[in-house]
Amino acid sequence: MTPLVVGAVLLAAFTHAGWNALAHALKDQLLSFTLISGGGLLISAVAAPFLPFPDAAAWPYLGVSALLHIAYMLLLMRSFTLGDFGQMYPIARGTAPLVVTLLAAVFVGERPGAWATAGVAVASAGLVGLALWGIRGSGRRPDWPALVAALGTGLAIAGYTTVDGVGVRASGSSLGYVAWLMIAQGLAVPAYALFLRRGELVSQLRPLALRGLGGAALSVLAYGLVLWAQTRAALAPVAALRESSIIVGAALGALLFKERFGAPRIAAAGLMVVGIGLMLHAG
Repeated sequence: MTPLVVGAVLLAAFTHAGWNALAHALKDQLLSFTLISGGGLLISAVAAPFLPFPDAAAWPYLGVSALLHIAYMLLLMRSFTLGDFGQMYPIARGTAPLVVTLLAAVFVGERPGAWATAGVAVASAGLVGLALWGIRGSGRRPDWPALVAALGTGLAIAGYTTVDGVGVRASGSSLGYVAWLMIAQGLAVPAYALFLRRGELVSQLRPLALRGLGGAALSVLAYGLVLWAQTRAALAPVAALRESSIIVGAALGALLFKERFGAPRIAAAGLMVVGIGLMLHAG
């Protein structure tokens, strides 16, 4: 991984944590994800006519990825509803890089070298350790339905990361690919919300529209940067580096929501830094 790719993925981590912080500030998760999905659809629909159209070889991957993204959003909403944000989010994000490493090796033929593998392992250890510490420190027995939903979310993340890594390379344009991906997946959650809330939905969304559009813009930017990085580096290191958003999110929580950062998050951040160093050495 070159410094430019590392910088792009770290910027994606910051923007990803930013839109998650905006989403987390809303207690109604269905409204939150409706705003993010609908806003991403609107932004992409405006931009798509001015961007290169993805090559035909990319469209099967776009279709599968859209389904996986929809599953991811539904599972993430479920895990946030059942469990604590501080526990569920690290589990969902922290399990993905290890699974991506396996999927990329089996289906894409990408077998990272020793340094890159060590970097992914060290970074993932920090993320998974943070998640397990959150469960241990809660003082309660594990909420198994919430944990299953969070693990399912991680598997969905790993699935769409791998599919998009292949699809964006076949598309000829990372910008065109991300725009059409957001269009393909963007109607599902708003349609689901409309089915549940019916006539009340518009009035509930109206006062939050500006925040939702800002969160959607951050979401599109974050994933667009990741897709660009996947055209220039192996999938596993990009996936591991992207999940440093967990540490960024914890820092934002301390700054914006007065949440305690704590020794476990400092240790996880240190492992992430070591992992990034190993991945840079591999590049």
